[in-house]
Amino acid sequence: MYSYPNHPLSPHNHRPRILRRVLAVAVLAGLVLLLLMLWRSNRPAGSSAARPAEHPVKIISATVKPGETASSLFGSLLDQQQLHVLTAQCRKLFPLRQLAVGQPYQLTVNNGAFERFAYDINSDEQLIIARTADGFSVTRSPIAYTVEPVVLQGTIDSSLFQAVVDAGGSDGMAVQLADIFAWDIDFFHDVQVGDSFKAVVEKRYRDGAPAGDGRILAAHFTVQDQTNTAFYFKDGTRTPGYYDQQGRSLRKAFLKAPLSFSRISSGFTMRRRHPITKRVKPHPAIDYAAPTGTPIHTVGNGTVLVAASNRSNGKYVKIRHPNGWMTMYNHLSRFGKGIRKGATVQQGQRIGYVGSTGLSTGPHLDFRMYRGGVAVNPLTIKSPPARPVSKAQLAAFKAMVAERTALLEKGDVLKRASLKLPSARPVHVRM
Repeated sequence: MYSYPNHPLSPHNHRPRILRRVLAVAVLAGLVLLLLMLWRSNRPAGSSAARPAEHPVKIISATVKPGETASSLFGSLLDQQQLHVLTAQCRKLFPLRQLAVGQPYQLTVNNGAFERFAYDINSDEQLIIARTADGFSVTRSPIAYTVEPVVLQGTIDSSLFQAVVDAGGSDGMAVQLADIFAWDIDFFHDVQVGDSFKAVVEKRYRDGAPAGDGRILAAHFTVQDQTNTAFYFKDGTRTPGYYDQQGRSLRKAFLKAPLSFSRISSGFTMRRRHPITKRVKPHPAIDYAAPTGTPIHTVGNGTVLVAASNRSNGKYVKIRHPNGWMTMYNHLSRFGKGIRKGATVQQGQRIGYVGSTGLSTGPHLDFRMYRGGVAVNPLTIKSPPARPVSKAQLAAFKAMVAERTALLEKGDVLKRASLKLPSARPVHVRM
């Protein structure tokens, strides 16, 4: 039988070639699959950029709202036992029950669990709570500010408050200025139109944003052609304070007046017709007219002898001071917190509020001073100053005075200095 010769185009010649190609493709696909499986098995867990974190870190910045407590802030993050331990741990540094409405805080939550809580106790300090491996770390630390020293200067046209605000300051800065000179100047009896001030003050910044006023570093206050000076200085381990140019402390045994801003409505006299009884009798007191509710401060350190009420004086407080001195505050609307017989008070502490209780024709404070049981005129006493700058620190003090006096004399806004506020060592508790 005749057989056809092998021809290149014969279908029988293509079959082995096709099989080889299919086999090669299969082997290649297998290798690719094997390599892919090896790559996936060696890849670190969670390295996929496309997969979002299941529990991202959350930072909640807010302020304490009315009715909010530590329990409501941490309730979903801590169990009752953890909250009890944390509350006990915070008690000595800052009790959590004292969280105040309006104060800012920052709460950090990691993987749905409590990690950190930072709460502004005031404008100077923070309470910081952080989760640790064995519980919590609690710290009370100074707030870090960047400060810009600037010079404020102004002249009294109507009031100290308005003059400070017009100069670029705030009401708080005006109060601070009055507090510094409170031992030497009665800010409604002594200050007149045309009196002037100049002060180096700290403008504070926190994370680049304005954060209010800091301290007054130096000040001149001219009252009726007499210039009073003040320089802020820390003398070694003593509490920082204000001193005059010679290093004498501005702090004295008694404040000039028990109210920061008021006016004298009746003076010290041995013969005055009482506006209600119409009887002529001694008035060994200074009457300060002020709105009801104006805070009253004790003029010196001492112990409360009486915090009571009677028909004549209304609500009144008597305080015994060292060296035979006693002060008396009459016609109060109410007492300050903790003011009761036997309580110890510190100079400048709020002991009550102006009122019109007892025999009074209007809201005012009847203020009296006695030494050895004898009435003295509060406006004429010479109060001894506290300790001056120590000899060991006098050279450093004089150098500081020269530097800040030069800033005061310059009189314009100073170059931003990026200074850190001096801070105390943080108080730290770990349990």
